Amino acid sequence: MWDTVFDEVRAARPELAEAFSAELPGARASVLGRLWGALAREPLPGVRGLRAQRDTLVVELEHGGRLVGEAACAERFAQVPSTFVVEGPAGPITDPVRLLTAMALNTTRAPALAEELDNSVVNLALARAAAGRAPRRIACSIEAEQAVVDGHPQHPCCRTRTGFSVAEVLAYAPEHRPVVDLALLAVPGDRWLAAGRWPQELREGGTVLVPVHPWQRDHVVPRYPDLSVADRWITSHPLLSLRTVAPLDVLPGYHIKTSLDVQVTNYRRTISPAEVTDGPVLSDFVSTVVDKAGYGGHLGILREVGGGAVRVEGRPCPSLAVMVRESYERFLGPGEIAVPLTAVHATGAALVPDDPGTWLADFAELVLPPALTLLSMGVALEAHGQNTLVVLREGRPVRVLYRDLDGVRVSPRRLADHGFDLPPLAGNRAGDDVQGLRAKLFGALLSGVLSELVSVLCRARGAEPAALWASVGAVARRVYADLRPGNGDEEAFFGEHWPLKATTAMRLADDPGKAQWVGIPNPLAIVCNRHRRDVAR
Repeated sequence: MWDTVFDEVRAARPELAEAFSAELPGARASVLGRLWGALAREPLPGVRGLRAQRDTLVVELEHGGRLVGEAACAERFAQVPSTFVVEGPAGPITDPVRLLTAMALNTTRAPALAEELDNSVVNLALARAAAGRAPRRIACSIEAEQAVVDGHPQHPCCRTRTGFSVAEVLAYAPEHRPVVDLALLAVPGDRWLAAGRWPQELREGGTVLVPVHPWQRDHVVPRYPDLSVADRWITSHPLLSLRTVAPLDVLPGYHIKTSLDVQVTNYRRTISPAEVTDGPVLSDFVSTVVDKAGYGGHLGILREVGGGAVRVEGRPCPSLAVMVRESYERFLGPGEIAVPLTAVHATGAALVPDDPGTWLADFAELVLPPALTLLSMGVALEAHGQNTLVVLREGRPVRVLYRDLDGVRVSPRRLADHGFDLPPLAGNRAGDDVQGLRAKLFGALLSGVLSELVSVLCRARGAEPAALWASVGAVARRVYADLRPGNGDEEAFFGEHWPLKATTAMRLADDPGKAQWVGIPNPLAIVCNRHRRDVAR
């Protein structure tokens, strides 16, 4: 396998071959560390129990063996050294697939996960080789989108792009900073499932011009010989999500979210008919709730204004669907840039200009009041580090933006209690399971974004974690004092555990698309307990 990969790198980018080879050990160690962390946190098959021995973690396996490695490398957001090794029953393990093999899993999904781990290692090494050692300067929003070299900060499939060749990764992945030409599929109007407002620029009489990712053009469109590709294209920059792009010369003020039959981390990135039809409706509804809650100046919703899917044999095809979304440029003033929150972590807090405590407190004042208020009203944002952006002016947080409404969950009962009638939705985003609502927001914003920020500000800027979390807790207390919801949200926010998505357990499950959650210690509960003990003294 590795000989083939090296040949692909040499053929596509010969100047990267030496750097790619040099980065492979570190990439293997990083993915190994993420998998080691999953063993420490998630309910994985093959694991009988865990125990700590000073700085060492011991994982007891169901078949009787055990795995031993550094506990620090199992921590979330750990910087794993290239020398990281797990001691297994048959000797030292330096490769994540060998770690998976040592678990002796008798599951149908284990072979697929092994392929995904190898793919993640290859693409991570490729990304690091292309990035080089010097820090990247970020002068605009597009550069911030493309600054996340290592991908998902906790998932062992952090750089999985199953279906892409090495050449295609280099041609399309945002960390390689390419320019991508979207094809335009000429679709008769009677074969187009439309939602919202479709741009006039993408029509020619009764024909709809459907933007298609070039990978889809090459690998999927040929299955439909009755559809033709127009002699036009849209030149664009790929954004952090890879399949969403910023056009360069058409559709000013908009981004385009394309379908992509490629697995990126956990999911194959097609667009369901329900997502197409619900996007514009849900965008407008959530924007209305934000405005009526009084937070329109703090939180901007990048609305999905239109979209559609090509009908194949009378049914909308998820592989030939697209959404047009407002771009963050609409929300930026002079000298401002929009930064995905995970880019702050990925760049070692280089975007934080001065006191990290003040910066985090300012960000918390922007994001927590609207997010927690919306939850109390019945709207749970999936505010993770890719969907949530902070607008910076001279490095200071001034506004928060949210994109990709597909992850939002809504509670009809809570919304009705606040005078809102939920519009009809085609998907499964509506439900009154309060645990599910809290998991959606808390698992993304608290276990994800805020935990990432605290981690990097402590590591890179020498901040004290207790002080940072105390400032976050103070903002939340003020929000809940004004809300006084009495619905259990505040108790969950300050409870002993926060939810974290068990992404590796999901990859091994029979239904990998079904969300699984695990509880992790809540740092705010720890800070509050210490404060109470200090007061008691």
